[in-house]
Amino acid sequence: MSNCIDFSGRPFHFIGVGGIGMSALAYVLAKRQLPVSGSDLRPNHITHKLESLGVHIFSKQEANNLDFFLAEVASDEVLLSRAKTTLPQVICSTAINANNLEYKAALELGCPILHRSDVLAALIADYYSIAVAGTHGKTTTSSMIGYMLLQAGLDPTILVGGEVKAWEG
Repeated sequence: MSNCIDFSGRPFHFIGVGGIGMSALAYVLAKRQLPVSGSDLRPNHITHKLESLGVHIFSKQEANNLDFFLAEVASDEVLLSRAKTTLPQVICSTAINANNLEYKAALELGCPILHRSDVLAALIADYYSIAVAGTHGKTTTSSMIGYMLLQAGLDPTILVGGEVKAWEG
């Protein structure tokens, strides 16, 4: 998997975007006004929320999902000549196996393939970070820390392993 991540406008495509960890990353990238798409075999309230932010969601995991951003530039010859930089950066987790059609297509097209943990690491690299580890209580503890940071008047980006009703996500 590649670890060169481009946050300058190159699209991101998430395979399995409907899970807690993947959707949180897609949410952060979409809020940064970056082009994001994703697929999930089971659309849910999380994927619907991402759609409301402008994330294009596919309900099937098919090879041609990766053509979404290429189709947007196909009418412009200059942009089409730079199609290689328009191919999405494909993000997946360990839940995605090598036989997944989107994953195979990404390899064939030469898309950068990134593990979700690498994207998370790149997103927090330039900021102060707090990580919570352990067997039980990580989501609760992370939520409490996030709440304290908000109450202190700070503007944190908070990623937790669950949905926090007070933050609508």
